[in-house]
Amino acid sequence: MSKSREYKHDRGDAGEFLGEREIIEIIRSRLNMMTDLPVPFGDDVAAINIDKGRVAVLKTDMLVGCTDMPRGMSFWQAARKAVVMNVSDFAAKGVQPAVLLTSLGLPRGIMRKDVDEIARGLNAGAREYGAYIVGGDTNEAPDLVISISLFGIADCKTLMLRGGAQVGDIVAVTGFFGKTAAGLRLLMDGFMVSKELREVLLNAVCMPQARLREGLALGKSGAVSASIDSSDGLAWSLHELARMSGVGFVIESVPVAEEVRRFAEFNGLDPLELALYGGEEYELVVTVKPKRWVEAKTVVEAMGGCLLPIGKATRDRQVLLNVDGKKGVIEPRGWEHFKSKSTSMS
Repeated sequence: MSKSREYKHDRGDAGEFLGEREIIEIIRSRLNMMTDLPVPFGDDVAAINIDKGRVAVLKTDMLVGCTDMPRGMSFWQAARKAVVMNVSDFAAKGVQPAVLLTSLGLPRGIMRKDVDEIARGLNAGAREYGAYIVGGDTNEAPDLVISISLFGIADCKTLMLRGGAQVGDIVAVTGFFGKTAAGLRLLMDGFMVSKELREVLLNAVCMPQARLREGLALGKSGAVSASIDSSDGLAWSLHELARMSGVGFVIESVPVAEEVRRFAEFNGLDPLELALYGGEEYELVVTVKPKRWVEAKTVVEAMGGCLLPIGKATRDRQVLLNVDGKKGVIEPRGWEHFKSKSTSMS
């Protein structure tokens, strides 16, 4: 094994390290782009045309122990979460995953029972969403790394892309926000809360859910004009939809979970901050054609989910907040690797 390298980090004019999105843009700028891609580079998934309107859809994402596995999360939960992270992006496009590959970086000396937990967690996550693991790779690494590559086939006409929102469209989400951010505060910063509430918030961290059934239903309905997964935070997701669609949004209702309001009140925190700027939540953020709203809401409810209207698309290319007399700009920030605080507590 070669010795690990030490990397010198470039800093921007403001003295900040490069963030994930800037790194991706640097890499993208050096690539030869494939023509006629059915999904633009930088959307939740990648895709290539097969034939007769069908596309092969691909997604890869990785979980790294020091940034994605907080204290208290088991190896089983971490492995399952690695699958959920990828499935959530398929959900945002309305695509059913079929198979996945997994590459594992495992620390030297890892125990047999931990490997067994990882394997069972991977299988549980895949089967939960109707997919199978068909292969992968293993290697030695200084920290746990679980990299998932997901594959599925879809009708190009049913794909929900980030671009496509029109002025007047209704902005909606598939659930309430802030529980994961609050749960991480409990784990990392020592905030206090009742035993009952603590269990709910920590479950949001350790057992996230992808909204695959809702995404598939919305994709088939044709009622959605734009869609994104919210794993980088609600605020950032809104800005991405606005940027890719060339519109703005006025948010008139922030879907703060009731548990988060109670947690914030007890600890003197701002519930809007937790709901808007947290991350690691796998809801869908969509825009819906006004005439198709009832249909969209109905198909999601038929899947056992909910679709909550939170605002409207506007001509002004800003993302604004107008809630209970509070007006202002929603900042384009959320979780970003290389910049955001690590979740590891080991």
